[in-house]
Amino acid sequence: MASQKLIKAKIRSTDKTRKVTKAMESISAAKMRKAQVTAIAGRSYAKAAAGILARLGGTQSLARHSFVVTREVKKALYIVITSDKGLAGSLSSAVLKATVADIAALGLTKEQISIIAVGRKANDFFGKRGYTVESFIENGDDKVSTLMIERIVNESAFRFSSGAVDTVRIVYQGFISTFEQKPSVRQMLPLSLLALNALVNEIVPARGKFANVPLVELTAPADYAIEPSEEAVLDSLMPRLISIFTYHALLESKASEHSARMVAMKSASDKAKEFVRDLTIKYNKARQAGITREVSEIIGGIEAMAN
Repeated sequence: MASQKLIKAKIRSTDKTRKVTKAMESISAAKMRKAQVTAIAGRSYAKAAAGILARLGGTQSLARHSFVVTREVKKALYIVITSDKGLAGSLSSAVLKATVADIAALGLTKEQISIIAVGRKANDFFGKRGYTVESFIENGDDKVSTLMIERIVNESAFRFSSGAVDTVRIVYQGFISTFEQKPSVRQMLPLSLLALNALVNEIVPARGKFANVPLVELTAPADYAIEPSEEAVLDSLMPRLISIFTYHALLESKASEHSARMVAMKSASDKAKEFVRDLTIKYNKARQAGITREVSEIIGGIEAMAN
């Protein structure tokens, strides 16, 4: 049996670790809620932009726009959103597995796939496996910056409009609830009203404080006057719609990351507490055994002296 001194040192060490994981749990919970609030606050803007696309749904200009035209998929660009940090369970690995599965479903080779890696996990994963990583963007900050969105949107829009790729897909960890996240694969380009409508509605989590926000239904009217022209409106609107895709995917990923880390830290805190309890029992047993042994030695000494 380990000495009492060693057991006591383990108890102190484990208790210190539990305090750290408990603090990280609280911080992650606050950050998760903040990301949710930000996403809900931006939903009105996403709804308004999607509504404009719905009103333009029947126009010829929209059908001919380079961001909407559907082509046979021979090359694909994936925007893969992971984290720079660990301690978040299987968050990043689930996104990477979903990306690989979708690539396999398209039936394309590594040479036909290009990657925009958002986060070190995605960059390391695809870089080591021979994929072409067109751009690497760090994802360590808690806030989603406009510079990050612009880099992703400009790169993906240029490659699609120039014909370098035939589809652009974004893969991220979708936030369902505090204890549940699920990888999402969305086609960003060519842009469709159906995909945008799904994104706007998925901003609201399935369960939790914000789950009661009503769904949004987008419909196109029969006739709509467009000024100054259909082309001018579309050229201004399309990059913003892609930015909405990117922005909310990043927010969902951030909320999922903080949620997964909160759950992981809670589990670590509970395990540490349980381990301290077991060690305390072990320490008490060792202490009692030591006392019993000392009493036995004293009694044995007294009996020896009496004889």
